[in-house]
Amino acid sequence: MSLSMVQYVAVAIIPILFAITVHEVAHGYVAKRFGDSTAQMLGRLTLNPIKHIDLVGTILVPAVLLFAGGFLFGWAKPVPVDSRNFKNPKRDMMWVAVAGPLANLVMAFMWAGVLKLSIVFSGYDHWLIEPVRYMAQIGIQINIILMVLNLIPIPPLDGSKVLMGLLPGPIAYKLSRIEPYGFFIILALIFLGVISAIVQPFLHIFVVFISSVFNF
Repeated sequence: MSLSMVQYVAVAIIPILFAITVHEVAHGYVAKRFGDSTAQMLGRLTLNPIKHIDLVGTILVPAVLLFAGGFLFGWAKPVPVDSRNFKNPKRDMMWVAVAGPLANLVMAFMWAGVLKLSIVFSGYDHWLIEPVRYMAQIGIQINIILMVLNLIPIPPLDGSKVLMGLLPGPIAYKLSRIEPYGFFIILALIFLGVISAIVQPFLHIFVVFISSVFNF
């Protein structure tokens, strides 16, 4: 069974919303563990996706790229983090940054469990089984894509904050100054096919690994 565009969007919306929501909540939760409660005070430590949706990044940009048949890319409203509340700002910010991609990795495995269950019960003639299977497959892929994409060290992606935590101060500062232009750099790399060339091999590796773990 192949899905129409409308069916694909209907099935994909749940795993996509969960992927970006849990990613952002993970940032805020780890920041809170290190002493910064900014996200909690602003009501962002919630799994309610409405609190995290960005009109442009969560809806408009992904929709345009989806219908254009390009690399699916989007973002949620970043969870606010004030590193001045950390005991060790440079180190703690690294952990806050990596929490989002790690959350996506965990969700990829959770969706793999859902996919395994849908396969186990595929013999049952139930209208829910096939949509759930598609949803789980999309959930695995979108979470791996978000994990790998966010680990690319281009500000403001999470990978840049991890790298800045590892670099000497002056070099980290120079990298941080790219942030105002980072969005345009990322968009340019997407349309040039560079991001896809980076993400696709990792997507394949992780999908093969997860498939072997769950014996799909």
